[in-house]
Amino acid sequence: MKMKPLTLEKIAEVTGGAFFGPRSAKRERIGGVTTDSREVEAGDLFVCVRGSRVDGHSFAEKAAASGAVCRLSEERLSDGCPYILVDDTLKALRDLAEYYRSLFQIPVIGIIGSVGKTTAKELTAAVLGREKCVLKTHANLNNEIGVPLTLLNLREEHEAAVVEMGISDFGEMRVLAKMVKPDIVVMTSIGYCHLEKLGDLKGVLKAKSEVFEFTEADAVAVLNGDDENLKTLDTGTKVVTYGLGPENDYRAEKLESLGFKGISCDIIGPDLNIFTLIPAFGSHIAYGALAAATVGRILGVSPESILRGLADYHPVGGRANVSYTDLLAIIDDTYNANPNSMAAAVRSLSSIRSPGSVQGKRVAILGDMKELGIDSAYLHRKIGELAAEVGIDLLIAIGDEAGNIADGCAIKGGKSVYLRTKEELYPYLRRLLKKGDVVLVKASHSMEFSEIVDRLKAL
Repeated sequence: MKMKPLTLEKIAEVTGGAFFGPRSAKRERIGGVTTDSREVEAGDLFVCVRGSRVDGHSFAEKAAASGAVCRLSEERLSDGCPYILVDDTLKALRDLAEYYRSLFQIPVIGIIGSVGKTTAKELTAAVLGREKCVLKTHANLNNEIGVPLTLLNLREEHEAAVVEMGISDFGEMRVLAKMVKPDIVVMTSIGYCHLEKLGDLKGVLKAKSEVFEFTEADAVAVLNGDDENLKTLDTGTKVVTYGLGPENDYRAEKLESLGFKGISCDIIGPDLNIFTLIPAFGSHIAYGALAAATVGRILGVSPESILRGLADYHPVGGRANVSYTDLLAIIDDTYNANPNSMAAAVRSLSSIRSPGSVQGKRVAILGDMKELGIDSAYLHRKIGELAAEVGIDLLIAIGDEAGNIADGCAIKGGKSVYLRTKEELYPYLRRLLKKGDVVLVKASHSMEFSEIVDRLKAL
């Protein structure tokens, strides 16, 4: 799959940079763009990005030796290989992505929200992929570096793109949306995340709504109609809603949790009526499926292809992945956490029983949820209260803030254990867990609870 023609001369023009190298090299075309010197392939453009731990300029020569045809750099390079000198390589990368995206007249779907972005992205790509060649955001590359790299992965063959867009502060969505210019905007939810910077739910909604400053008049907003914060949102575009409520344009009926086998439901809309089984843990998966089905119908995907696309879905890393050992069933939901996603995971756990012949406990190993600001203690405590209310048999809370989770559980009469660190947990795992137990593991990404999952699998 080839990029649309993009010469070094054009890159220098688009980024406002100065080209250094043989004049004849200006006509050379790049084959790809990367910020990781380990991934450089012959003909690539290597972008030297300064990070908090690593400075990409240190790898400029290595990139050239690996076959990079040119480098974007904030420093003068003396190795004799072509480079383009710019004031800010991150801005240059964004400018290049914005220009490159403008070369494609295909539907671009932007996926935003506080919870469920990656699930909605994967399901939407699966549905569209039944009939179209689709580019989707790889893994969690949804930030100021990941989004431009995603757009620069567009190729001549692509007929649609599904781009996840994640932010943590005001103004960041403007930066992303200026590049993406989505034709369809999917908003999954407005929840308690990044409150240290965004303040409250109104701030979250305001920050994410910046996307509509860069949509055209014929764009479509696909909104979670069950979300109270989205019901009154003025997008300036056509709005199509999805959700469980009967007032939504596309809705799920007869929703049933099938435990580890997934969920089933009828998806009903003005031009859709299908029964589907989605092989993924958690009733909240229905929202991602509804978003995907809605986008599919807007773009003319047949009901049969929507059905097959939803059935193709598989959870991606650290997002409600279920695995089994001789001892346990483990739900790895360690990728990230905020109060909304934590509550959904706890409720889903409460509906599960052991898949084996030995009936075990429902155990939640929960950790800190970061960036919740002044309401952090309260929001953690509410998760503990919920765990007790829905009947979680054992709550193990770990982390500085997680003590509030344990306190909330105790207030409601639940059984809980509180530990400050993961290391304190490991000696007690065999004592706390028995054959047949179902264990949910969830916390903010920085807590690195994937290590706990590994320990559980080794029991």
